[in-house]
Amino acid sequence: MTSSESQAREEMARLCKSLFDRGFSVGTAGNVSVRLEDGILMTPTNVRLGDLDPDRIAKIDKDGNHIAGDRPTKEVFLHQAFYETRPDAGAVVHLHSTWATALSCLEDVDPDDCIPPLTPYVVMRVGSVKRVPYVKPGDPRSGDLIRALKGKYAAVLLGNHGPVVSGKTLFSAVCAAEELEETAKLLVALRGQKTTLLTNDEVADLKATFGTI
Repeated sequence: MTSSESQAREEMARLCKSLFDRGFSVGTAGNVSVRLEDGILMTPTNVRLGDLDPDRIAKIDKDGNHIAGDRPTKEVFLHQAFYETRPDAGAVVHLHSTWATALSCLEDVDPDDCIPPLTPYVVMRVGSVKRVPYVKPGDPRSGDLIRALKGKYAAVLLGNHGPVVSGKTLFSAVCAAEELEETAKLLVALRGQKTTLLTNDEVADLKATFGTI
């Protein structure tokens, strides 16, 4: 095992425990992956994010073959699709966090823009978010839904399921997932209220200053 892989395993265990301890994941829900030069590290199936053993984190090769660690999450297709369509993605975080999952269940949410520009940080760290139709957990069609987006979105909401966020690094993906969750909480809390969103010009200014996701 290379030193970079060992460091990635340690970071996964540390950041996943942080997510679990702060309630972004409960039970064995959620899964996280990190892209390596020779494959992908993935959280194992049926293991709480707060209990990861770095040495037992699953590893698959570039062809999707399981080559090390425990058996990977059943959402392997979802993660692979993000890496295939977003070449800059270095990590993917899928959570069942409460407020983003609640948003994924609401009938009147715009599926093409389900996280509107309520705050500058959701624009800077998450970008536009697409809601894709429900498929059962572990269904290979989840990968097909992500591939159909052709890399346009760094984050999606899986219908009636929860958020999936990619990032250039694991740290940035975790931060973006947290930002998405907090923005979803604000959106649900503000439902029925007269809300001011950032204007198109303000969003464009943020993208010009900080770049796009």
